[in-house]
Amino acid sequence: MTNETASSIEVDEKTGKLSVAAIWKDVLSVVKIGIVNSNLITTFTGLWLAFYYMGEGFLENLQTVFFTLFGSALIIAGACALNNFIDRDIDHLMERTKKRPTVKGTMEPKHVLWFGILLTVIGTLSLLMTTVTAAIVGLIGVITYVFLYTMWSKRNNTLNTVIGSVSGAVPPVIGWTAVDPHFHIVPLVLFLLMFLWQPPHFLALAMKRCEEYRKAGIPMLPVVHGFAITKRQIVVWVACLLPLPFYLFPLGKAFLVIATLLNIGWLALGLYGFKMKDDLKWAKWMFVYSLNYLTILFVTMVIAAID
Repeated sequence: MTNETASSIEVDEKTGKLSVAAIWKDVLSVVKIGIVNSNLITTFTGLWLAFYYMGEGFLENLQTVFFTLFGSALIIAGACALNNFIDRDIDHLMERTKKRPTVKGTMEPKHVLWFGILLTVIGTLSLLMTTVTAAIVGLIGVITYVFLYTMWSKRNNTLNTVIGSVSGAVPPVIGWTAVDPHFHIVPLVLFLLMFLWQPPHFLALAMKRCEEYRKAGIPMLPVVHGFAITKRQIVVWVACLLPLPFYLFPLGKAFLVIATLLNIGWLALGLYGFKMKDDLKWAKWMFVYSLNYLTILFVTMVIAAID
């Protein structure tokens, strides 16, 4: 940074205007950079496994890698920006969302709207540089997240978590189809892993934030039906994950053992919740476990597929 730039930023701060750092922080908040980063991990895993199963080299396909990750990052960021635009009327009611730029007024809603659309368009064009299938899968994720989840189910019924899980399960499929656009059991398993992982993850979060969701009028399962039913559903969703790693047996015994232990550990923690009296403490444990579960599982897949 030059002295001239630093000086201009200082003047902006003194006049009460947003500094470059503050504007950048708002942009990262609008696109939900944490969600973008976590989804890029699963996108990369799908891409990496496709190279492994198809017998293609990673370094020989760096162009595909770039357009896949760049395009995926942009469409995810675009969908998140559109989510911010749509939810600005309820975000001020929740502690974790009340500081978003669309709530504080540091970014104009119309700017966020067009920013989200622009990111989605550029991201889709980037994915088209790989395969048409990858671009279509990406758009399915955006449409599901923006229209079916944010605009409809989130505000109307307790199935919102399940419907939203479709968009969250799309990134590894984008990664795979960018390399191989034809049907294969692996991207299906990756989709199911992500789809089944999300309800217990987000239902645990909904339990932690139950009163905030109630205040905002969002019909999350624990708000409408209580903690007991929510806990039972969480355990059922986790149990459904148990057989999926065995469909990825070519990744080796070490992967199967680690994945199975992760599943059993999560299920055991879920069942332990029926004995715990502190539901919120249990929900916090389940939420933290889910984050570590996803990271360890997908990193293990990548390591297992290294020749």
